Amino acid sequence: MTSIDLQAKEIKPTRNTFTHVAKYIGGDKPATRYQEATFGAQPTQNFHYRPTWDPAHELFDATRSAIRLADWYVLKDPRQYYYASWTMARARQQEAVEANYQFVEARGLLSRMSDEVRESAARVLMPLRHVAWGGNMNNTFICAYGYGTALTAAANFHAMDHLGIAQYLTRLGLAIDEPGVLEAGKNDWLQDPRWQVLRRLVEDTLVLKDPMELFVAQNLALDGLLYPLIYGAYVDEHLTLKGGTAIAMLTSFMPEWADETARWVDAVVKAAAAESEENKKLLSGWALAWTDRVQAALAPVAEIALGELGQDALAATRTTFNARLAKAGLAT
Repeated sequence: MTSIDLQAKEIKPTRNTFTHVAKYIGGDKPATRYQEATFGAQPTQNFHYRPTWDPAHELFDATRSAIRLADWYVLKDPRQYYYASWTMARARQQEAVEANYQFVEARGLLSRMSDEVRESAARVLMPLRHVAWGGNMNNTFICAYGYGTALTAAANFHAMDHLGIAQYLTRLGLAIDEPGVLEAGKNDWLQDPRWQVLRRLVEDTLVLKDPMELFVAQNLALDGLLYPLIYGAYVDEHLTLKGGTAIAMLTSFMPEWADETARWVDAVVKAAAAESEENKKLLSGWALAWTDRVQAALAPVAEIALGELGQDALAATRTTFNARLAKAGLAT
């Protein structure tokens, strides 16, 4: 009988990561999945021709933005999201949302709410489906025309997050009332004078050409004021006191998402502003101009949601947001 002697041998790799990644992490050493999926992935040459719809720029061109960076990979995502980690994180959150729906539906919590709370939730939240769709479109633009995979990949994930939020709001509307509430929300978005200032702001962002200004307008200013006001002051603090705890449970993803993504948005703005005084001045100017516009656009929405308390809640949200801008290195 022949015996076989099996021995384990360690096979050392000839290199620890890709060459184009090694130059970003300080040499040939093991890289994270995020680093390998992100660093050096931006196409930089062999474009062959300029796009016929924009002959002033290359197909991938950093000069589409007035912001100037020596290395666009400084705009790293502190969450370290690449496709797999992002999808796993969102899958876990989706499971939590499904559990909340099962809890609410099994106990009939929506039917136990008063008509006043149900009507208020539909009136305030259904038009915001269209705001979330605008966020999807804007971040898709940033992905398409921004520069550097660190920025554009995260913007693509952010675009899909906005689409998911629009779908969550649609599902909420169908849960609390008949499908007619969706049409009513659309009609308010298109016709109610109180929504037209916000609608115009969203539509104005859709035609911005500078991807970094759009990043500030959409992800910093609009989301930075809208989500704390609506899902904080209105849903979590106002509706729950009136018996609308079920609404807070079914929209729990939104404030959690806003807090998480604020880390990424602030990191991008802070890194870009730290590059130069010119960048800081540009970003600060954009942030101030768009935040003022967002606050004015949300004023009538705050009144719809919170009545006479709306303006105080909006002012408090702005104060907190100003502190956030200062922490990110912007002038307020």
